Amino acid sequence: MKTLVICSGGLDSVSLAHITARSRDLTRLVSFDYGQRHRKELDFAAAAAARLGVPHHLIDLRAIGAALTGSALTDDIDVPDGHYAEDTMRITVVPNRNAIMLTVAYGIAAAHGDAAVATAVHGGDHFIYPDCRPAFTEAFDIMQRAALDGYADVRLWTPFVHRNKADIVREGAANGTPFAETWSCYKGGAQHCGRCGTCVERREAFDLAGLPDPTAYADPDFWRVAVANRAGV
Repeated sequence: MKTLVICSGGLDSVSLAHITARSRDLTRLVSFDYGQRHRKELDFAAAAAARLGVPHHLIDLRAIGAALTGSALTDDIDVPDGHYAEDTMRITVVPNRNAIMLTVAYGIAAAHGDAAVATAVHGGDHFIYPDCRPAFTEAFDIMQRAALDGYADVRLWTPFVHRNKADIVREGAANGTPFAETWSCYKGGAQHCGRCGTCVERREAFDLAGLPDPTAYADPDFWRVAVANRAGV
């Protein structure tokens, strides 16, 4: 099945790109620049496309991102430290981000004759991001099929939506994902900070998966504190 993958350059979406390349007909990667402070992730998406031998479509949504104010990912607001599942991480929500990106991706898929749009939303996202939850992805797929009725038949593929990040690490490893060539940190520094929610979740996922984490972190041990605090230990 000809499948377009939305790829940020992060661990989840790059893993999905590699999985898709082995299990389906990967046609292209689509990435979005919405003014995120960790824009360097897009370089990793471009590298993934080159590695997998498919086109990389980089869509400029900076004007839209500038209007979606109030997020630590796009505004001058500190990205909080701590576990990804903590309520403080809600400040990283960019309103309607996934809905906007998916709409564009469906249009690109329809224009190029792709049969599916794949996105790497997963179970760990549900607490914070409403547009990562199964209720959203299922409703969105129905809406888009109505929007393209009579023009194209494009379906949404969300293989991780009921799974956790450790599952993604295991499956990504089984499909040859070079994890060192992915970027997760929301702070966008010279290396992964090791303290923001995405860094903590990334490091914890490798631990739960029982696989070595090749990532260099500025604070490589903070994740244990964050996990313990989350568990109330």
